[in-house]
Amino acid sequence: MKFLARLSLNRPPTKINITKLTSLVGASSVAILFLFVTSVATAEPTTQTRDPYEYFFNQSFNHLQEEAETAREEGKMGLFVMFNDPDCPWCQKMKATIMNQVPVQEFYRKHFRIIHLDTRGDTMMSNFDGTELVEKDYALKNHRVRATPVLMFFDLDGNIMMRYTGATRSVEEFLLLGEFVTSGAYKSTKFTRFKRERMAKLNKK
Repeated sequence: MKFLARLSLNRPPTKINITKLTSLVGASSVAILFLFVTSVATAEPTTQTRDPYEYFFNQSFNHLQEEAETAREEGKMGLFVMFNDPDCPWCQKMKATIMNQVPVQEFYRKHFRIIHLDTRGDTMMSNFDGTELVEKDYALKNHRVRATPVLMFFDLDGNIMMRYTGATRSVEEFLLLGEFVTSGAYKSTKFTRFKRERMAKLNKK
């Protein structure tokens, strides 16, 4: 095991005296070691990321009333809406480092219909009451969205459960934000307190 600890995949290949090594650890151990090193060197890199536009956000015409009805039929809690500006670096960072993660995609897709809205967009959409308007007007006039990203959770009747302004710092924090809503904790406490208590419990384990 001490020999394995000295191996580094970042270093150039090292010449190994097989005869000497065999006398030290035995032929069977050398064979196992050879198979282990070979498999590590030739293994294909694995990834747990997927395109967020395909696997995180739902394909939608952004008719929120219809989306809420679909969420109800699918047994989901409500809608998660990301208000995004095309030039917002924090929005892009969240998509590239958090919303592309498989555990994030699976958790949010399980509990919510997920909508992506452009705060400068001129595309027509409709509100929870069926009122038609363009995306930028819905963002600014209905929810006063100026800085992005803004992350909002709506229940099946269009009521706001949670509003979070800014990017979450990590996958863990984004998952905790979702858990804050799905657990119902948003009804009785603030997210900062919920996060602090949850992290304290995890650190004790």
